[in-house]
Amino acid sequence: MNQQEETKYKIANAMKELMQTQSLAHIHVKDVVDHAHLTRQTFYRCFKDKYDCVNWYFERVAEMSFKQLGKGVDLREGLIRKFRLLRKDQRFFYEAFMADDQNSLFQYDYDCIYEFYSSILIQKIGVLDEKMSFLLRMYCKGSIDMTFEWVKNGMKLSESEFADLLIAAMPLELQKYLLTF
Repeated sequence: MNQQEETKYKIANAMKELMQTQSLAHIHVKDVVDHAHLTRQTFYRCFKDKYDCVNWYFERVAEMSFKQLGKGVDLREGLIRKFRLLRKDQRFFYEAFMADDQNSLFQYDYDCIYEFYSSILIQKIGVLDEKMSFLLRMYCKGSIDMTFEWVKNGMKLSESEFADLLIAAMPLELQKYLLTF
């Protein structure tokens, strides 16, 4: 890991620690840099704002979980890994999903999975027609909404139970391309 990456993790960990007791809306960059013992300039060299920091950390979760699809990991296992990581930092992700600003995790997660799944579909079928695009957008929005609900309501289902429900809710036209690699 290079120095820039280490600094980003230090900032993200400070953010996570602050989010144990405060909502993301009440945390300011000054709070984060004070907690991390860094300067504002260092923060802004790494991130454009606090939401960018949250989204960067979420991207690390995505890289360790569902973005492993096709690299020896199937969709179910990728989702289970994602949900384990969300559970590990439950309070952080709860606060991140609760923030409803334009750079929110909710929107970032949607954009992330839509882009990822659409790239798989394009590889397999060549182009996303209007119907497949609609089904994918609907599925991604619904799965993000249900993930938010799962986090918000205390993650009562196990990671595997929740992954199985999300897969069962996937339209069959998407399943035939996204479940197999």
